[in-house]
Amino acid sequence: MKYLSFDLEATGLRENDLIIEFACVPFCISEKVIHNEHTFHSFIKCPSFDELKPTLDPWVIENNEGLIKKAHSEGLTIKEFQVALAAYLESTEIVDLFDNQKITLFGKSMAAIDLPFLNRDLGWNWMRKYFEHRQLDMSSVAYSMIDLGFLPEKCKSGSELMKELGFGDVAHTALEDAVNTAKMYLEAIKRYHSS
Repeated sequence: MKYLSFDLEATGLRENDLIIEFACVPFCISEKVIHNEHTFHSFIKCPSFDELKPTLDPWVIENNEGLIKKAHSEGLTIKEFQVALAAYLESTEIVDLFDNQKITLFGKSMAAIDLPFLNRDLGWNWMRKYFEHRQLDMSSVAYSMIDLGFLPEKCKSGSELMKELGFGDVAHTALEDAVNTAKMYLEAIKRYHSS
C-alpha cells in the first residue's frame, strides 16, 4: 500500500480555529520507503499573533507564537494553498507514484482537526477529487495494537507512542510530524508483522 502521510498545525482545536501549516510526504509499505524527495510544505496565512492572542489557548500562546507569526507573514491564502496543493497532487511524480489513483491519506488523530479543517477550508468535493474516502490513522492503529497486547496502554498518547517506537518527542511542526508518523507506522509494521 501507498499512503500520503500528512500533518497540519492550527491555532487551536476548536471548530473555528485556523490551519496555519500543512505538510505531507508519500510512503510505501511494500518498498518500506518514505519518499522525502516528494514532500510538500506550506504555511497558511492567518491574522497576526496579537490579533489572535485573546482567543488562543494558553498552550498555543506558549508553544506556537513563532509558528503563528511565520504563518501570518509568509503564509499563502487558503485559495493559494489549495492551488499549490492541487499542483503538487497533479504533478507527474505524484500521479505516477500513486499509479494515477486517488490517494489514501495517513495521519495521526485525523478526526480531531485535520480532516474536518481540510474539508471545511478546501471543500468536500475538492477533497473527494484527490483523496480516497478511506484513510489510515496511526492513533487507531496504536489503539488496536494496545488491544492486541503489542503496545503498552501508555501508547494511547502520541508522544508516548513515538518514544516507545524509538523516535523521541513530537515536533509540533507539520513536516517533521508527517515524516515521523510515517516512520512510526513503518516501524510498527516491521516489529509486529509476524507476531
